[in-house]
Amino acid sequence: MAAAGHVRGLLRVSRGWRCGPRRARSAAACPPAGQIRQAFLRFFQEQHGHRLVPSVPVRPRGDPGLLFVNAGMNQFKPIFLGTAHPRSELAQYQRVVNSQKCVRAGGKHNDLDDVGRDVYHHTFFEMLGNWSFGDYFKEEACGMAWELLTQIYEIPKDHLYITYFGGDASLGLSPDEECRDIWLSLGVPPSHVLPFPLRENFWEMGETGPCGPCTEIHYDHVGGGRHAAALVNQDSPDVVEIWNLVFMQYSREADGSLRPLPQHHVDTGMGLERLVTVLQSKRSNYDTDLFTPILDAIHKGCGGPGYQGLVGEADVRSVNMAYRVVADHVRTLSMCIADGVYPGMSGAELVLRRILRRAVRFCSEVLHAPPGFLASLVPAVVEVLGDAYPELRKNTDQIMNVINDNEAAFLSSLLRGRRIIDRTLQQMAPSKLFPAEVAWSLYGNLGFPLDLIGLMIEEKGIQLDWAALDQLAQEDAKRKARTQQAEQLEGSSVRLDVHSLAQLQRDGVPATDDSPKYTYTLGQDGRYAFSPCQATVLMLYKDQSLQKEVGAGQRCGVLLDRTSFYAEQGGQAHDRGYLVRLGQQDVLFPVESVQLSGGYVIHEVTAPETLQAGDRVQLFVDEAPVTTQQLQEVEGVIQEVVDQNEIVYMAEVPLALASGIQGLRTMDEVYPDPVRVVSVGVPVESALMPNSQAAMQTSVELCCGTHLLQTGAVQDLTITSERQLVKGISRIIALTGEQAKQAREVGQSLAKEVDSLSARVKQGSSSLSEVQSLSKEVGYLTEVSAVSTAMPQWQRRELQAILKALQRTANTAIRKLEISQVRMQQQDLWQLCSLLKILMKVVNQLCDKSPGASVLLLSPQVSGEVLCACQVSKNALPMFSAADWALAVCTHMGGNAGGSGIVAKGTGNTKDLQGALTAALEFARSRL
Repeated sequence: MAAAGHVRGLLRVSRGWRCGPRRARSAAACPPAGQIRQAFLRFFQEQHGHRLVPSVPVRPRGDPGLLFVNAGMNQFKPIFLGTAHPRSELAQYQRVVNSQKCVRAGGKHNDLDDVGRDVYHHTFFEMLGNWSFGDYFKEEACGMAWELLTQIYEIPKDHLYITYFGGDASLGLSPDEECRDIWLSLGVPPSHVLPFPLRENFWEMGETGPCGPCTEIHYDHVGGGRHAAALVNQDSPDVVEIWNLVFMQYSREADGSLRPLPQHHVDTGMGLERLVTVLQSKRSNYDTDLFTPILDAIHKGCGGPGYQGLVGEADVRSVNMAYRVVADHVRTLSMCIADGVYPGMSGAELVLRRILRRAVRFCSEVLHAPPGFLASLVPAVVEVLGDAYPELRKNTDQIMNVINDNEAAFLSSLLRGRRIIDRTLQQMAPSKLFPAEVAWSLYGNLGFPLDLIGLMIEEKGIQLDWAALDQLAQEDAKRKARTQQAEQLEGSSVRLDVHSLAQLQRDGVPATDDSPKYTYTLGQDGRYAFSPCQATVLMLYKDQSLQKEVGAGQRCGVLLDRTSFYAEQGGQAHDRGYLVRLGQQDVLFPVESVQLSGGYVIHEVTAPETLQAGDRVQLFVDEAPVTTQQLQEVEGVIQEVVDQNEIVYMAEVPLALASGIQGLRTMDEVYPDPVRVVSVGVPVESALMPNSQAAMQTSVELCCGTHLLQTGAVQDLTITSERQLVKGISRIIALTGEQAKQAREVGQSLAKEVDSLSARVKQGSSSLSEVQSLSKEVGYLTEVSAVSTAMPQWQRRELQAILKALQRTANTAIRKLEISQVRMQQQDLWQLCSLLKILMKVVNQLCDKSPGASVLLLSPQVSGEVLCACQVSKNALPMFSAADWALAVCTHMGGNAGGSGIVAKGTGNTKDLQGALTAALEFARSRL
């Protein structure tokens, strides 16, 4: 009781800190958000024996289905799924408490489009939570929640309403009367305990997996003895949910059915922002001290009207919305960048880029803030959240630099986008729908978020054509899906489900001994030799169930007592190879993938013959060294290490001791204890010495991977690809050994072709067709250099630069030759015109000397062309026309002509000049 009294005394600060609905107090007397957060953590930690676990970064680890950590339970998924390694720290958790950084923007949980429009949506928020993993359940969880809210935080009981699961006949689930009765036993009036259906009070992790009924606690901001049950779960701003207690007791199967979980868990979540709003007697999250310092900084930095909390039509020119958007978004940007998520072009990075651009637009166009304003708000965020999350203070400068760099890049795009939008609006026919094609182009080419386009045109009274946009998005998604389908099929593998894991543990099946995966040596020939490994088949896994036998042709997972295969983990791909039964060496069981679940290693095979539990097998690992690696240093640095042939040291070390190594390179993963330490060139013992700087100059990692024993075994290395994922972070792919040599040969071969082509282009040619052919060759080699993956990246870029210059040279030569030809053609045309004029004069002179005569002359040229000129006597009109006469003759020669009834001229091309004269004479006779 002494501890409890200490906690309550700390929380209440002599009962003068609470500023709730029971008695209003000044803002200075309200509990600050930091104290409210700390009160929650200490209550569970000190009074109920929970372990305080720090928040994980907002970038999810080992969960490709998530863009961001969006709930407190994300880091505990391996426990719920039963896949936590038995030696990991996770496996030791029983009851835990923490405050988790969460981002809900993009993916299934996406609040981005609503931020700013109301006073309670956020992209970044803090989730307070307490968990029980197979320890306490409903009664204890409800009791703790009620005690904290009503005794520690002193929230009036009549302001609280409780919901519970009311059952679902289609699933055969009865109402959770156990939960209802617990709340009634705690003194909650029956009128405040309300049943709700599946949609509101049944929580699921995903389409499949752990799930269960939940009970929610709602707060009535009005209170005062009124009955507000009818407003619960009705989206009323007066009655809001503040805490959700989930009781995980089922598993949703692939067929939609529910199976009881082998262990029951409790997962609770309470948004800090909403709790602070209640305890500080506010109606808006933005009016609490989690936001007011940031809003004050916005007002100070941009001037103009201050924040008034207005929404909807009352918010003239959306100024208050801009305050909320910028305050929310700068919190999200700061936290994400501090955790290593930078604005980029895909996944979470693309979502963060969208958030930044949305914030910049409101700063620039609504608040009329100067460039660099958004980054200037970061210190205010650090002041509010830095004590709880020290990484903000540590990375303040980096956060501001990243925001400034990205803002500068977007401001020019914003100006161009605004011009395109304005021009489109001016050219639009009377309509209230903005063209979807223009919006999609802005989205794809200028990186304009669609919601931002919507906001910009909404101010003009125009709406986006969302139906057409959805169609464009679906077509784009289909194209992407086709390219990803093969990868998804290739990545599918057999994994133990939670029920099978529980059964293995109940049956006392030990975790797989995978230590033989480290038993290998480097031979004199430079090849790796793996020690023989024999094992016993303990169990087979097929169709989500454990089996003792599988037949020929069936795909299954094989669980062995020991293995030399490396299971996929820590960024390293799994081994491949095969199994054979002892005494039956001619039948191979190829191992297609190797996965690790809950300490059990599963070998995926398609059995060529019947396989049974108890069979003895021998394991054979494919002996190729890893050939594709992600490198953090440039090719030259690594090649130097390879040339030095450094020894690679490996040792298992207690996790707490290993974490103290200076310069340790770690990944955001859960490591087993003890953990395997790998050090290049420096003995692990030296790196572990107190204050040792030995590891600062080399690579030291926590890694369970199968490593080379000496760096010289790499033999050769060449970087074949380098791509910037986000600003400051690149992905490098390199080849080693024989494949690196082959890549260099590919590069050298292409370089010779480029050199030969370069010489021919520089030599030049007076033939347009020849230069055009050279230009096509340049284009072909440019394409080859782009699509060929197996060549040194430095050489690729060098050759592409040469080819780019050659293309310019060829294009210039083509233009010059084309201009030259046009000039020659013009000269020929002028010459022809001059000759025709002379010919016409001769015709005219002949007619003058012979009045009443009609004359046609043909003049053959060296080029093969034939000039034609004629004049017809006026007496012959209208039956005989000069224009008709010249046209008939020139058409006979494959040319054309024109003129009047009296005079005409034209050209043709013929070697049969006599035939043309005969045609002229016959035409004249037919008309005269």
